[in-house]
Amino acid sequence: MNIDNINFLILCLEVIYFILPAYIANVSALAFGGTIPLDMKKNFVDNRQIIGNGVTWRGLIFGTIIGTLVGIFQGVISGNILTGFILGFLLAFGALIGDAAGSFIKRRLNIDRGRPAPILDQLDFIAGALILASLYVEISFITVVIVIILTLILHLLTNMIAYLLGIKDVWY
Repeated sequence: MNIDNINFLILCLEVIYFILPAYIANVSALAFGGTIPLDMKKNFVDNRQIIGNGVTWRGLIFGTIIGTLVGIFQGVISGNILTGFILGFLLAFGALIGDAAGSFIKRRLNIDRGRPAPILDQLDFIAGALILASLYVEISFITVVIVIILTLILHLLTNMIAYLLGIKDVWY
């Protein structure tokens, strides 16, 4: 392995570390979600539910809290708890708002909950996280590209594993 490969690997690990609050928030919202939908089961002007039953208040709250806690932990490690808190919150909350926006778009396209919307399903939460985080820190183009590529790969791998374990009905 040459020095360029090592530097790229280190960069990828740094990017994963940066985006971790968003990843954890997204998973936590799914794990701890349920109950009352964010849109309160209200319909949009097209007479379809605004966001859908899969995006819930409990998921938003727990996902944001857990993602923010990850950011605080990162702040403790780096010696800047306030930055960790702010960035953790923005990444976590942004991820969940991005996911909700993706669900809104899927409803407008008449795609039912659980049905695939390639690229949108994988990147809606990342877009929300990066947009909100960019209000606080500068995010380089290469970071955005690496986050997108890694997220697409990780999403596919984790869904395939969940399918093989019988957790999901489909592999995608």
